[in-house]
Amino acid sequence: MNRGDGAASPEPSARVTGAPLREVPDADHVEVVVVGGGQAIGFLLSRQGRRFLILEAADSVGAAWKDRWDSLALFTPRRYDALSGLSFPGDPDGYPTRDEVVSYLRSYSETYKLPLVLNSAVRSLTQIDDGFQLECSDRTVTADQVVATGPFQLPRTPALAGQLAPGVVQMHSTGYRNPQDIPAGTVMVVGGGNTGFQIAAELTGTHAVHLSVGSRQTPLPQKVWHRNLFWWLTKTGLLNMTVDSRLGRRVSEREALIGSSPKQLRRLGVDVHRRAVTAAHDTVGFADGTHLRVDGVVWATGYRPDYSWIEAPVLDAAGRVRHHRGVTNVPGLYFLGLYWQHTRGSALLGWVKDDAEYIATQIQTLADSAKRRPTAASHAHPDAG
Repeated sequence: MNRGDGAASPEPSARVTGAPLREVPDADHVEVVVVGGGQAIGFLLSRQGRRFLILEAADSVGAAWKDRWDSLALFTPRRYDALSGLSFPGDPDGYPTRDEVVSYLRSYSETYKLPLVLNSAVRSLTQIDDGFQLECSDRTVTADQVVATGPFQLPRTPALAGQLAPGVVQMHSTGYRNPQDIPAGTVMVVGGGNTGFQIAAELTGTHAVHLSVGSRQTPLPQKVWHRNLFWWLTKTGLLNMTVDSRLGRRVSEREALIGSSPKQLRRLGVDVHRRAVTAAHDTVGFADGTHLRVDGVVWATGYRPDYSWIEAPVLDAAGRVRHHRGVTNVPGLYFLGLYWQHTRGSALLGWVKDDAEYIATQIQTLADSAKRRPTAASHAHPDAG
C-alpha cells in the first residue's frame, strides 16, 4: 500500500541501493506514475521507453511482504512466481519464503534499473487538464497516466475485538510475527482463509489453539497425483478463467484453501469453531452458542479497501473500483493487482504480469492517441493574430 496514513517519514526520498537504478526524472512531470511497488508494470513501461516514476511509501522494496509473519511461504512453487524477464532463483518445485520474495523483488528492481522512489507516500490524486496531479509526502508530480498498484488495503478488525478485556493480547495478522508474540495459554485465531489456517497450524507447537471460521471454504490439496496443484490449474486453463465467466463469478465469491483444511488442523490438535459473534472480558461466543475463554487472539480477518486518496469518479456506491481488467472509466487511470481483477491469478505474484501487459497496451494506445490529437494551433484561422 502506498497511501500515507500517518506523518511523513523523516527520512529523505531514496532509491534502492545496490545496482544503479534508472535515472529518476528531476522534472515534476512524467508520462506515467506508478503508485506502489509496481515492478511488473515498471518492466513493461521501461521496454516502451516511457518516462515514468514508481512511487513507494515504504523505505524499502517489498515492504508489504516484510510486514508478514516470519515463517510465511508462498503456496505457489518458484517456477510460477517469476515476473517477466527474470526467473525466481532456487528449486523450481520448492516454495519461496517471505524473505526470498523480498530479495527477488529487490533484485528485479535493480536488474532493470527501475526509477523507484522510496519514502514517497501519495496523499492525493486529482484530475487536471490532460492528466493527473499527485501530492506526495516529498513532492508534487503530474503525469499523463497513472497506474495504482496493489489492493490499497487497511487491516480489518471486527467490532467485537473492542469488547475483550485489556488483559487479552490481540493483534491483526499483519502484526503477528511468530509464536513468541502470543502469551502462553489459549489462543484463538479468527479467520478461515489461508492466513488463518497457516498461523493456527504454526501455533500448535507452543499453544492450545482454536480457530474460528465464519464461512465454509474450499480446501484444495497442494499436490494432485504427484503434480503441484498449479500445474493442473495451468494445464486445464482453470487459472485463466475470467471473472466475467459464469464459473469465474461463482469461484470468485469463495476463497480456496491451498494445502490446508479443517481436517488437517484437527489432526494437529486445533479445535475448529463456528463464526465468533460475541465477546466479553476474556470470553468469546460462537454462532452455535458455545463459548471459549482466551488468553490471546489473532485476527486473520482480512482487509478493507482505502481509496480515499483518489479524487476521481472511479468508485461505485459500495466503494469498489469500477473497472474492466484494471481499466477505469477515467482515461489514463488504471489499477493493477486487485483480487480477481481479471482471473484468479490477478493477485498472485507469478500471474500479475498478464494484467500488467494488458494495461501497458492500454497505456501505449492512449499515448499514441494523444500524439495524433490535433493541437489548438492547428485549428487556428490562417489570418489569426
